[in-house]
Order: sequence, then structure tokens, then C-alpha cells
Amino acid sequence: MVMVKRICCIGAGYVGGPTCSVIAQMCPEVTVTVVDLNEERIRAWNSDNLPIFEPGLQDVVESCRGVNLFFSTDIDTAIQEADLIFISVNTPTKTFGIGKGRAADLKYIESCARRIADVSSGCKIVVEKSTVPVRAAESIRRILTANTKRSLNFQVLSNPEFLAEGTAIADLKNPDRVLIGGDETPEGQRAIEALHSIYEHWVPKSKIITTNTWSSELSKLAANAFLAQRISSINSISALCEVTGADVEEVAHAIGTDQRIGSRFLKASVGFGGSCFQKDVLNLVYLCEALNLPEVARYWQQVIEINDYQRKRFSSRIIGCLFNTVTDKKIALLGFAFKKDTGDTRESSTIAISQYLMDEGARLHIYDPKVKKEQIIQDLSHVEDPSRVSRLVTISTDPYDACEDAHAIVICTEWDMFTELDYERIYAAMLKPAFIFDGRRILDSLHEQLQHIGFQVETIGKRVKQRLSFSVNKEMPTPDHQPAPKRTKQ
Repeated sequence: MVMVKRICCIGAGYVGGPTCSVIAQMCPEVTVTVVDLNEERIRAWNSDNLPIFEPGLQDVVESCRGVNLFFSTDIDTAIQEADLIFISVNTPTKTFGIGKGRAADLKYIESCARRIADVSSGCKIVVEKSTVPVRAAESIRRILTANTKRSLNFQVLSNPEFLAEGTAIADLKNPDRVLIGGDETPEGQRAIEALHSIYEHWVPKSKIITTNTWSSELSKLAANAFLAQRISSINSISALCEVTGADVEEVAHAIGTDQRIGSRFLKASVGFGGSCFQKDVLNLVYLCEALNLPEVARYWQQVIEINDYQRKRFSSRIIGCLFNTVTDKKIALLGFAFKKDTGDTRESSTIAISQYLMDEGARLHIYDPKVKKEQIIQDLSHVEDPSRVSRLVTISTDPYDACEDAHAIVICTEWDMFTELDYERIYAAMLKPAFIFDGRRILDSLHEQLQHIGFQVETIGKRVKQRLSFSVNKEMPTPDHQPAPKRTKQ
């Protein structure tokens, strides 16, 4: 079996940084070097202010940084010295050309493969850690083979990550499974055993699954597609709940008690986001289209369409409740990260909601405890005219400032702190009637208190009984109980 003493990870992002930090902590005899072209990012990894927020990550990094964990921009040296090389770079959805909007752009993967071939010698195990389309490992292998030297021998493995941001460190230390795919040749099996031995330091052997390369790659796409499907499924039911009087939380609990279904990922909200779900489902759609499976492609495309529908439906509800116009009205958006306990904003539902509201002329005041102002402006400027963003968007550093003189509050991220705000203070500083739109169902236990204060409360998947009901189809509020019309004398 090949002994792995040095590991290089190309890519210091959300996957490479945390993964290799945990490997270094769990394997003190292995030297781990994480490299990246981005000098600013590497400086941050070497500082007390890490470039990403993840609970527990700071402690892991500080326990082994400078001992057997290093962050560097010297990519070539790290590749040359490594026995095993993780490729953990971004694989964004293509924005032009064949497969635009669906296929994964593999230019960074290809660049890594060419660099490895150019500077390497000896025996190397190359591991694709990024989320990639099926048969991407074959592309890496072809590049390495076409550019190989007599002094270079290599094996290519697939080792997809299954991290959930916000719980990444816990997921890495106690994973549901570790998946390793490789060639079914003797050389391929030895490479699998080498990576297997790294994870065996802390992961039970029963949780380390080995497959062929193609099964490993497809398993990653399928896992994210199934999770996204569950979210879109419960969100579709939330729309039905709102018009029937059912409560989607009660429905989710009832069906989640069925052991065949389970309770995970049945939380209705404004929609899923993050770096993987939409990208991987679209990748699966493109793969099915390319392989002449149009019915399968349409099935998975609907998962994305329901997610888009949920965001637009929620935004339309905000506009309707505010008397069918939000032009020049101040709306406080609480939360910009795609989920709590992370600073990641990729595919965040707040971006889409902001865009819909800006299209109607709303003035947005956005607060998030972990997302920097520059990131919010950059994300919104990608989907809107930057001049409009600068005119309509204000980034607040305090939630109370964001809510002052606002017509409505929209909760877009389920940060725990939003359940602990002083809503009496907030209500006193808002314009009346004051609305709260809970896009994450985190205020359910506070509805009675909020209504007593005076708020009009709207939420996902439930019709909240108000003292005054505001119809999205009418400009004026109408009481819940209309008095019987007076009889006139004939």
C-alpha cells in the first residue's frame, strides 16, 4: 500500500480549507499544505480572521497550523512534494456556450490537471474533491496521460464531499459516510487503500464506501438532487397550505414521522441556496439531456423551477400585503447568507427576493451578522444594475437601524438572534401598519406576542389569523369578521 506522508490541496475555499484542516488535526503524522492563487485568501487563512465562517473551524486550524498544516501560494512546490493531491477548486455553472445555465464549467479542474502534469514526478494520487459531472475523472486522467513523463505515475480517485455549511466540522469529524471511487485495477485499488488509510484515523471502516469512479461521481450529484427535491416538495405543499388553511409545519411533522420518509429536509422556507444544490441539479439535468433522457431531465428541472417559484411567490406576497406597491418604501431584510451559521451567500434566496423588490422600486436595508457589506453589494450587482443597487440598497450594521422607519421586516435567514430581538422597540420605530414576513418559520412561537404588540404577521405555509387581514389581491385591509349588512325597510 502507498504510504501518504504529504498531502497537497489545490483550492482554499469552503471545501478544501475545512477538509484539510480536519485531516491535519486527525493525522498528526501527515503534513498537509493548502494552496491557492488568491494571496488575500491565503493571508486570511494564516491570520486570526479566517476567510470563511464555520463553527469550530477556528479551533481546528489553530490546533495544527504551523505544525503539520500550512497555507501557501507556492502551488508548484506543494504539488512536487505531495504523495496525494486534492483538487478542490470551484466548478461553477457555465454562463455561456454549450450547456449555458446547466453544465458545469471545468476550466479550473483542467487547469489543475495540466499544472500537476507539468511539475510532478514520481507517484501521485490525484483526488477530485470538487463537485464534478460524471466522467470528469476521465478528463483529468486523459490530460495527465497526454502530458505525462516517464518519471510520473499517477492514479485518479473520486472523493466527493458531503458537507453542510454551518455543520461542516461536525460533518467531517463524524460523517455519515466517506465515498472513494477509483479504477478497478490493482493500481487503482492500491490508491483507494492509501486514501482509505487516511480516513481510517477517525472514521469507522464501516462508513468508508468504495466504488468505481463513475458511481462515486454520480452519487454526489444524486445525493444533492434528492435533498433539493425534498425541499422543493415541501415548499410546493406550503403554497397549498396557505390557500387551504393547513399549516405546513404540522403537515411536515405528520409525514416526517413515517419512517419511510423521515423528517430531515422538510422545512418549508423561501427556498434552498448554497453552492451545491442548484448547481448539481442543473448539472444532472444537462447530463440527462446530453444522454438523450429528456423525461428524466424535465423531472429534475422541475425541482429548480419550484425553488424559483417559491422565491417569486413570497416576494409577490410582500408586495401584495403592502397595498400592491413597495415603490420608495423602506423594507428591512434580515439575513443575507443562504442559511444560518455561515457567511456563504452563493445562490442565496435573499438575492432573488432583493431583485424582485428592487424591480418594484423598494428601498432595501439589509442586515446580516456574518456577511460583509462588500459581498452583499457584489452579489446584488451581478443581478441588478449597479447604479440601481447603490441607489436602493443600504447595508446596516445593526438590526435595529435596519428596521427603523421601515414599512416591513422580511426574515430571510434563520439566524437565532432574530428570535431574540426587542420587537417592541422595533415596532415603535416602524411605520404603521408594521409587517413582519417570516420566510424561515423561526417566529412561530412569537406570533401571539408580535400581534399583541401590533405587528401584522405573515409566514410561509400558514395563514396567520390577524386582527386585520390584508389580501394580496386588494389594496385595502378588511376585517376578519364583516358585520352583517343592515336590512333596509322595503
